[in-house]
Amino acid sequence: MKVTEIFEAKKKTGKPVLSFEIFPPKKEEALKNIDATLEKLCDLHPDFISVTFGAGGSTVDNKTVEIAKKIKNTYGVEPIVHLTCLHYGKEEISGILKQLEEAGIENVLALRGDVNPNIPVKYDFQYANELVEFIKIQGNFHISGACYPETHLEAKDAITDIHNLKRKVDAGVTHLVSQLFFDNEAFYRFYEKTRIAGISTPVEAGIMPVTNKANIERMVNLCGASLPKKFERILKKYENNKEALLDAGMAYAINQIVDLIANDVDGVHIYTMNNSKVAGRICDGIRNLI
Repeated sequence: MKVTEIFEAKKKTGKPVLSFEIFPPKKEEALKNIDATLEKLCDLHPDFISVTFGAGGSTVDNKTVEIAKKIKNTYGVEPIVHLTCLHYGKEEISGILKQLEEAGIENVLALRGDVNPNIPVKYDFQYANELVEFIKIQGNFHISGACYPETHLEAKDAITDIHNLKRKVDAGVTHLVSQLFFDNEAFYRFYEKTRIAGISTPVEAGIMPVTNKANIERMVNLCGASLPKKFERILKKYENNKEALLDAGMAYAINQIVDLIANDVDGVHIYTMNNSKVAGRICDGIRNLI
């Protein structure tokens, strides 16, 4: 099932879409245990699960595609495969798309990807909209895209960033997943700007639960998300108490999601970091809302 069909079906129920993101573990031992994680995540009944795709990975022995196949065929949940293009050429992208088509995987999240100084950049694609246009002529895929509520770090300004997003949607993106954020008001302002710009696709709110101060600070540095004062106070008060920080982080994420749902968000995308317990606690907290 394509993601647009999922959104159409959920809209009829009056409830938002719920989805998770996972990543293929780098260590072989963790990869062997991915089934246990997938089983627990799928038992939470997400509408779909996205699987990240690392830069410079093998396009032949592809762990992302293999995990996506498990999600679809073993657990009966629709997968979305992330596809980055900065470090891949057209021939490699075509090969990956062929693998997806053969596996019956219909949904792709088209991304430029981050620069990795250890991997050479290939210049077949410079921006995500170019990858979207290429995917459109390669097969019958549904294409999702990323968006940045607080503006992409490399964008000249917020207006330019919205124009670039519109270009991506015009190229063929029909569903957007937001970068993580901790300030709902920033998301609401961004959402309004997308509508003013003529973007009518569903926009999922990306939520990353706080489980570790160092990890959150690293992600914030990578994506530019702001930290509200109340969130900073949580980090400061509980940074040396792992269990308390986890409890406070779960409460903050649940409160974010409750507010988003109350404001009729299109969907909520939880960055699980492959932690099924965290995803489970959040789903328990919003059980009757989704």
